[in-house]
Amino acid sequence: MTSDLPQALWIGGAPWTGKSTVARLLATRHGLTTYHHDDRTSPDDVPAGDELAAVLRQRFERALADLRALDSPRPIVAEGWGLRPELVAPLVDSPSRMVVLVPTELFRQHQLRHRPDEPAIPRQRTRLTRDRMLAAQAVRSARELGIRVIEIDGRLDPAGVTDVVAEHFHVYLDA
Repeated sequence: MTSDLPQALWIGGAPWTGKSTVARLLATRHGLTTYHHDDRTSPDDVPAGDELAAVLRQRFERALADLRALDSPRPIVAEGWGLRPELVAPLVDSPSRMVVLVPTELFRQHQLRHRPDEPAIPRQRTRLTRDRMLAAQAVRSARELGIRVIEIDGRLDPAGVTDVVAEHFHVYLDA
């Protein structure tokens, strides 16, 4: 099934991988409109276990309504950890309309040590466990659906990661 969002490009994946920054840089470079799916919630606001899939689906439906309401003549790049491959895939004409960004374990540990907004130590362990679970699910789903997974290891700065994502999306950006 294709969507009524034919121009949309999707960046999903794990928290703390630079999805918002990459989307912002892509928008600046290529005249896109950005949609930041996760502006209103963090992974800590999402329940674990059996409720997770239902909550993510509900949030995704709200995101689709937001995207459909955007009045932009420009293509849209939508980003957020809640844009799960299994939710996006049925809406796109090609798996190449999406990328999934996930951190390597070393990069995740670096982020954990250097993020100024990270909660106190007891919550860090819970957050790290949740982030690992979300990343693993996104990778598994993306690979099953033929969606490209890009590992973020810290060797590239945000502009470099944006270059990699832009190369992936080049067919749509050049059109």
